[in-house]
Amino acid sequence: MAREKRKFVCQECGYATPRTLGRCPGCKSWQSFAEEIGAPSETSSRHRGIGQASSKPEPISQVTASEVARHLTGMSEFDRVLGGGIVPGSVILIGGDPGIGKSTLLLQASEALSLNYGQVLYVSGEESVSQTKLRATRLGVASDTLYVLCENNLAQIEKHIGVLQPKVVIIDSIQTVYLSDIQSAPGSVTQIRECAGHLLICAKNRNIPIFLVGHVTKEGALAGPRILEHMVDTVLYFEGERHHIYRVLRAIKNRFGSTNEIGIFEMQSKGLVDVLNPSELFLSNREEEVSGSAVVSSMEGTRPLLMEVQALVVPTHYGNPRNTATGVDRHRIALLIAVLNKRVGIDVGDSDVFVNITGGLRIDEPGIDLGVLMAISSNYRDIPVNRRTVIIGEVGLGGEIRPVTHVEKRIREAAKLGFQRVIFPEYNRRGLEIDEDIELVGVNDVYDSLSALL
Repeated sequence: MAREKRKFVCQECGYATPRTLGRCPGCKSWQSFAEEIGAPSETSSRHRGIGQASSKPEPISQVTASEVARHLTGMSEFDRVLGGGIVPGSVILIGGDPGIGKSTLLLQASEALSLNYGQVLYVSGEESVSQTKLRATRLGVASDTLYVLCENNLAQIEKHIGVLQPKVVIIDSIQTVYLSDIQSAPGSVTQIRECAGHLLICAKNRNIPIFLVGHVTKEGALAGPRILEHMVDTVLYFEGERHHIYRVLRAIKNRFGSTNEIGIFEMQSKGLVDVLNPSELFLSNREEEVSGSAVVSSMEGTRPLLMEVQALVVPTHYGNPRNTATGVDRHRIALLIAVLNKRVGIDVGDSDVFVNITGGLRIDEPGIDLGVLMAISSNYRDIPVNRRTVIIGEVGLGGEIRPVTHVEKRIREAAKLGFQRVIFPEYNRRGLEIDEDIELVGVNDVYDSLSALL
């Protein structure tokens, strides 16, 4: 018999060592090593290659590339994030917090795919077939070409794929699947890496798109080695608060589309529903003439989104003032407060500052800087911002208002929703072509912005 090889593998990054260590030299995490046992002939050495039949190098100028027909999921927001649909042969990884709706999203998409393109195989490693049926009944999923399999052994899953020849395969989740040749527990770094490698080759050789559901750690990152994200074609994150009705599907990596797109869904009793006009939804139920409220415009991929920024400035009752932010980077808020103090003379350093993006969205684009700054100033002075005004612009450390991208799309979206005035960087006025009936006010610095708004 072959002698077993024992090693200790970091469960965060996959670093292997013959003995356990307190701290991983690779990712610097503490107490992350677990013992794993494997045969000398690793499963990876017996992997079938991708496209071995045509291993001859070809000049790229002579390679013919044909346009691939994508599979539509029946959910326009899902297709938007994927870049227009599912590319055959692609491997898509979807991560998110427990209970956020990953399985619900994929089960709804499975029905549309099975009705339009043929057989779909849904492999559940966490629920029995009857439990999956209960969810399907609640969602109204009853397709005769949607097959459900409860299995954790990857060899058996590959056998069923070969017999059924499905058009799409869904693995829920990759952390529950294992290879019997590897003695590590399911969910370990070695098992995740090897199982993902097998499924990747299966997808490419059979030209079948495969969805992998991944668990996330308490820090919000996908559990398992980072190599898992490098192996797949697309990485999607399903975000949102469990107690909010809105969910955001965000592309982190996409070889067949933009990585800036987001899809917005509303969680209802019968499943997820596309939010086709999120700007109008996020701006509903706004209070009349309340200080600390401003409307900003952010570009998420190819779509402009209008949303409300709320700020509250109150005297602190503690030794150190606090900056609390929801939906925006807290360090960015501290930077904007420093600019407000240094360049304009508005000192809120002895106050607690709270900033909130309504709707549960998280926005990282700097184009909302000016709106956040105006909301803080509005609440500090207790002077409301005109509710028919949209604010656009990035704020520099010198107090200057820097230009933003796609300003025409942002202005057109504001005009479509009935806004009458746009505050935007003066630099973006060059070459601007706007036919809509809306007042355009260009500003150069924070002082100009305050003069125009407050």
